[in-house]
Amino acid sequence: MHSLSRFAGAVESLNDRIGAVLRWLALAMVLMGAYNAVARYLTRFAGVPLSSNALNELQWYLFSLIFLLGAAYGLRKDVHVRVDVLFQRLSARRQAWIDLVGTLLFLLPFSALMLKVSWPVVKASWSVRETSPDPGGLPRWPIKAVILVSFLLLALQGVAHLIRQIEVIRAPDADEPHPRPHEGHA
Repeated sequence: MHSLSRFAGAVESLNDRIGAVLRWLALAMVLMGAYNAVARYLTRFAGVPLSSNALNELQWYLFSLIFLLGAAYGLRKDVHVRVDVLFQRLSARRQAWIDLVGTLLFLLPFSALMLKVSWPVVKASWSVRETSPDPGGLPRWPIKAVILVSFLLLALQGVAHLIRQIEVIRAPDADEPHPRPHEGHA
């Protein structure tokens, strides 16, 4: 179990580092959006374009990176939305069982399905070096590859999550009700 725990730690560490980068990408995206809005307004008075399709697309690409790569980070930090109001009142062991079953039945199969259906689209985009149809737009093939990376990271984090849930289930004090240790912290 020790080697599995080390594997889980490595995956968690990777997603923590990605999460740190995503914070900066969020700031860059907001600044890019602000610049694009101001530039569109000032273009009316300057008579020359101060923004471009590439800058507009870059803003969307930053959003895509944050959304796609943030899924595994969100799972790592346990900040996904939970609808079940009873979940909090359960013991750590019961919470772990619910998470384990949900990960096995939903998260990992969904990640595998998304990898399978995304592969042909990404492969086709890479084979033709797909670019934006808009004049001056950015290449599309690199951002499409992030789809595969994101679901791979999500699947890896799902496996790490399974390992952590098994550790909780095996813990001797896991029957005491308590909130999740990293709940609400991003």
